[in-house]
Amino acid sequence: MNKNYYAIILAGGIGSRFWPISRTSHPKQFIDIIGSGKTLIQDTYQRLSKTCPKENIFILTNENYTQLVKEQLPDITDQQILTEPVMRNTAPCIAYGCFKIESLNPDAVIVVAPSDQQILDEDAFVGSLEKSLETAAEHQCLVTLGIKPSRPDTGYGYIQYTDAVINNDFHKVKTFTEKPTLEVAKSFIQSGDFLWNAGIFVWSARAIVQAFETYMPDLHNIFADARPVYNTENEATHINQAYHHCVNTSIDYGIMEKADNVYVLPSDFGWSDLGTWASIYELSEKAEAGNAVIPNEKVIMYNSSDCMVNMPDGKLVILQGLNNYIVVEANNTLLICPRDQEQSVKQIVADVKSRFGVEYV
Repeated sequence: MNKNYYAIILAGGIGSRFWPISRTSHPKQFIDIIGSGKTLIQDTYQRLSKTCPKENIFILTNENYTQLVKEQLPDITDQQILTEPVMRNTAPCIAYGCFKIESLNPDAVIVVAPSDQQILDEDAFVGSLEKSLETAAEHQCLVTLGIKPSRPDTGYGYIQYTDAVINNDFHKVKTFTEKPTLEVAKSFIQSGDFLWNAGIFVWSARAIVQAFETYMPDLHNIFADARPVYNTENEATHINQAYHHCVNTSIDYGIMEKADNVYVLPSDFGWSDLGTWASIYELSEKAEAGNAVIPNEKVIMYNSSDCMVNMPDGKLVILQGLNNYIVVEANNTLLICPRDQEQSVKQIVADVKSRFGVEYV
């Protein structure tokens, strides 16, 4: 296994769209949300350890989740857990992780991956990752993995690519588009030159540090100035202070949309962004009438179809006359919501917090 290969797992989100199962104190990346026997972060760690040495895998998370990381990933040392004191989107935390790794090994090539995705074909994923690591090291470019779309999904970002290629398979990126309308998404699919944005990035430490210097100089300076304290007892204190000076910006907006050396590898490895209950419904085994019921067997449904049901073990549940609904109970909270309105869950969580405080969120 290549000692220059490193990985950063992004695990700081609160997963509000999976409320009420996902809570601020115990978010979705630490939950076995698809009933596989492993939590999402455990799955992600296991996948990346097939390519990167375990000692080279770092977890970037909120300081409140340090103990959860330790419990679920016992192989991880304290030095591999990087914590942020406040949420500042992906650009600052990725800068922190990449600058720290660069200080350990200037020849590092780094994978950055979310902790909350499902990948069904792990062999294909590992193959795409290894090709990307080799290409990023050879060409000093910024690589992103793009997923061949199967439908005009409005919940995903899209990457448009050109015919210009390096290493035969890596296409130069033309544009990034955030979640489009249905009509725009349909036009993307028809054009044939768009991919879903998986949010998985690969680059050399040198290339990403240079990109921060060029496109986000203020953020570059914050984490470059911290070089003397990385991997010392003063690191956490310094980073906690520095974080309050960081902009709240995504890596896509801050760098990927601006850089001229961004390439995408069209990939197909059974990817799903587990961002909503609809995504869980699509992946779940369906009973009669298209109902997905996990994990409780004591659910009886009458004249109901295409529902996503997730109830506590042992609870008897009877549903009648529901079609295309999400029914979820957890943490003393019951959510019943039409599947086509699940994007409102994030706002519901905000309203619950406003009315009842943090107890239920």
